[in-house]
Amino acid sequence: MTDSNQPAFNQPAFKPLVFSGVQPTGNLHLGNYLGAIKKFVALQDTSDCIYCVVDLHSLTAQLVHDDLKDQTRSITAAFLASGIDPKKHIVFNQSRVMQHAELAWIFNCVARIGWMNRMTQFKDKAGKDRENASLGLLAYPSLMAADILVYRATHVPVGDDQKQHLELTRDIAQKFNNDFSDRIAGLGVGVEMKVGEETVNGYFPLTEPIIGGPAARIMSLRDGSKKMSKSDPSDLSRINLIDDADSISKKIRKAKTDPEALPGELDGLVNRPEAENLVGIYAGLAEISK
Repeated sequence: MTDSNQPAFNQPAFKPLVFSGVQPTGNLHLGNYLGAIKKFVALQDTSDCIYCVVDLHSLTAQLVHDDLKDQTRSITAAFLASGIDPKKHIVFNQSRVMQHAELAWIFNCVARIGWMNRMTQFKDKAGKDRENASLGLLAYPSLMAADILVYRATHVPVGDDQKQHLELTRDIAQKFNNDFSDRIAGLGVGVEMKVGEETVNGYFPLTEPIIGGPAARIMSLRDGSKKMSKSDPSDLSRINLIDDADSISKKIRKAKTDPEALPGELDGLVNRPEAENLVGIYAGLAEISK
């Protein structure tokens, strides 16, 4: 990859490939667009890309989905409407490729329970009732690792909340490469990789994140300490991609802020999460820094 807009990668033995995934749960909102889909569209001009509707992940939130098929189609339509070209890149839903689940089980046997227990997103979603949380929720990052590494993707656009999961993906890949280095070499399917002072035969790349832009993480319009979410019971907390102009205007006017005027310097937004969120939204849409 030689274009200056392409993501850098320091493992040249692996062909650069970007994997992007979105869950089909509820309507897409502005946070999904600015934090993910907008990046997806920009990357397609400079990178080989795979765009995936990760429908298996949605089962961790709701096992029975009467409208999962419709939601999957809706997310796919949003990909295309945003500008993703299915003639140049792959767009598909996760459950149609059984190898995602197969590799996830292998990774369950490679990953350590302690790694999973440290995942902050599991702690947040399970809350105080961890004993009743599903095993699928705990193993969510293992399936995410499989989604990425089944294609040996070198890059993934992620928000701040997914950085830890991608770090776990790298840990799983590295442990797999270390544990099976001799076997990989014997099959002739690996590449030499430096791990500290050692050289191992690796099959999986250590996938790198693509994080950037002022609106990498959009917060709720009603609570600047919480991420904008499809599952928030208040529709005023988010701007849905299917909202009309009047609805968007109403939500912005009703967005929680504070009595102080906006500052002239970024430092003036410290400890003002709602104001900082609105500035971040504007910056993301205008494609400028805060």
